[in-house]
Amino acid sequence: MESKSEALLALEEQECIPCQSNNPRFTPDEYKPYLEQIDGWIVEEEKMLVKTYLFSNFDNAMFYANLIAAVAEKSGHHPDLYIRWGELSVFLWTHKIDGLSLSDFILAAKIDREYDNMPMMRKTM
Repeated sequence: MESKSEALLALEEQECIPCQSNNPRFTPDEYKPYLEQIDGWIVEEEKMLVKTYLFSNFDNAMFYANLIAAVAEKSGHHPDLYIRWGELSVFLWTHKIDGLSLSDFILAAKIDREYDNMPMMRKTM
């Protein structure tokens, strides 16, 4: 049986797949196994992944937003970002189908990988 970290690694190593408007969006049963592979993300309205990252200041939140922008551009899949002092919230869904697809979970895992690589910028509790 593969560990959670191995499953996440597998997900983050995949590439986002361009979605067609006739693709069905994931049902809760379909997205549940993927949601279990990404820590701290929640599903809102059964169609959107959401996660908030905490930082020690505004500059670090902006820096991370720019890292996400680069990853999103490379992936061809773009989240909505909300930035305020010490926080960055990420909203991910596949706009063409107004719901969740595999690409949302792949990008979420890639975004988490970037955050994991920058512990010095995180807010400490």
